Amino acid sequence: MAGHSKFANIKHRKGRQDKLRSKVFSRLSKEITVAVKMGGGTTDPDMNPRLRLAIQNAKGQSMPKDNISRAINKGSGVGGEDYKEMRYEGYGPGGVAVIVECLTDNLNRSASTVRSTFTKNGGQLGETGSVGFMFDRMGQITYKFEVASEDEMMEAAIDAGADDCESHEEGGHIILTSFEDMIDVSKALEAKFGEAESVAGTWRPQNTVPVEEAKAATLLKLIDILEEDDDVQNVYANFDISDEIMEKLSAE
Repeated sequence: MAGHSKFANIKHRKGRQDKLRSKVFSRLSKEITVAVKMGGGTTDPDMNPRLRLAIQNAKGQSMPKDNISRAINKGSGVGGEDYKEMRYEGYGPGGVAVIVECLTDNLNRSASTVRSTFTKNGGQLGETGSVGFMFDRMGQITYKFEVASEDEMMEAAIDAGADDCESHEEGGHIILTSFEDMIDVSKALEAKFGEAESVAGTWRPQNTVPVEEAKAATLLKLIDILEEDDDVQNVYANFDISDEIMEKLSAE
């Protein structure tokens, strides 16, 4: 989930990540498999940039080597699931714009589930492109906070060609780049700090929408349910929920 542009919602996000950890390996495996298939069956990471990033992200989540190998073999084998990339867009409670990225082997199932989830939780699914214009497609590179000081990471990021760097003890270093420059910037940072914890495309909101307490709980429920779906890889939203409301909701 991506919402508040800084770190007001880190505690909630971390809690969600911990809760979803049992699903993380499954999603990483799916991304590796798709990377191999979309790369024409190429299993050499040096010749398949998407696979290289997928493996790097899997290692960043401490995914066992055997799991990575199985996912690669699955992608290069004949048959198996034929995953399709889909992006769904709509509005959640409070007029919050939501983007849902899926990798699915059943388009009808994923579309029906996403639509139903929006409807049942105060939202409305729209057409592709209905909210995408409110976001910028960017690259996001993440390092653990202890890798470098804020100043060191900022200087290195700018020298590498990044657009910005946000640092927080709980959230780590988040380096933002244009989507097109993501791989080049990640390579430059890797030469200085080692492999990143994650390197991936993201949808960055151009502006955020303040959400009042009455809508916040329903909005977070919508996002939580979407993230729990096996077809869903990522959820992005342009909400801004105050620290006070987040603390109150976390205590309930």
